[in-house]
Amino acid sequence: MKKILVVRYRFIGDTLLTVPFLRNLRKAEPDAQIDVLVSPVSGDVLKDCPYINNLIYFDNAKKHRYEKNDSTPIGFWGWCKYLKEKKYDKAYILKRSLSSALLIFFSGIKERIGFDTEFRSFLLTKRVQYKKDKHEIDCFLDVLEADGIKTEDNYLENWTNKVAQEKIDNLLAPYNNKKKVQVHATSGNLKKQWPLEYFAKVIEYLINEKDCYVFYCGAKSDEKTYEEIRTLIKTPLKHEPVNFCGKFSIEESTCLTKKMDLMIGNDSGNLHISSSLNVATIAIYGPMDTKKWGVRGKHDVCLTTKLKCYPCGLKHKCKSEKACLYSITPDIVISNTEQILT
Repeated sequence: MKKILVVRYRFIGDTLLTVPFLRNLRKAEPDAQIDVLVSPVSGDVLKDCPYINNLIYFDNAKKHRYEKNDSTPIGFWGWCKYLKEKKYDKAYILKRSLSSALLIFFSGIKERIGFDTEFRSFLLTKRVQYKKDKHEIDCFLDVLEADGIKTEDNYLENWTNKVAQEKIDNLLAPYNNKKKVQVHATSGNLKKQWPLEYFAKVIEYLINEKDCYVFYCGAKSDEKTYEEIRTLIKTPLKHEPVNFCGKFSIEESTCLTKKMDLMIGNDSGNLHISSSLNVATIAIYGPMDTKKWGVRGKHDVCLTTKLKCYPCGLKHKCKSEKACLYSITPDIVISNTEQILT
């Protein structure tokens, strides 16, 4: 049996965007063992993916340090030894870092296909040009094409766990009499976060004008952000937003999102999750290029600015005090919300 390793660890969104790659790879290699090297937590977004055999959890979250847990080897060389013992025939390195290519090179995997980035071309047996003006999904598919595998489609999809879905369905039973909207107001990078006072105005509109239920979901640490947003809403609300921060796994959070009528939020992996579930998504993109990172579902809206500095991609210090985000006003989001929820 051919054994293939796909390398794409770190963020939720980047991990989920590998699904079209994995689907096309499985069509080309129906009998192969396909494993994916992922990060803890974010890798769980692929737990129910039918195109793979195994997830290998690889924790290097702290500036490329290779860390040990109860089930994985310690250190860089320990990981090399661990992967070498798996005897993979081929690796697709969808991570663009030098460290990821070094890891696979020293793991002794003979065929190593990946992007020609970070001066790592000498570590690869097939090198693929990375195109910054092309969507990340299609860049991943370029890697397959470079390896002689014809790709047939590029749509995103997702799956939910039956047990997790039953739990969420029971929790949402009291809220099924109104439209449900999930708001994702946090970001791993504050430079991509829409102003909290803008979120406050949209939430007030959703609850008082549209009579929707509003839901929050994320890490426990995200609660402070939503508490701050609540203090910015001065008008009495018909009902309070429902806060599920810190209460769900990735699988359960995905099931929650699946039951929504609309997702509104900052540029993040959460928006790709909602888009992959065919939930209408209003995505607020400040500095990042939607051609590269935008959600692409048929019900999705990517909101951007018309400023000359867009998209800067956070490549330099902002001189306009996040004008790209402030120029996307609450009225713009509300107008798009009105069209979707009507």
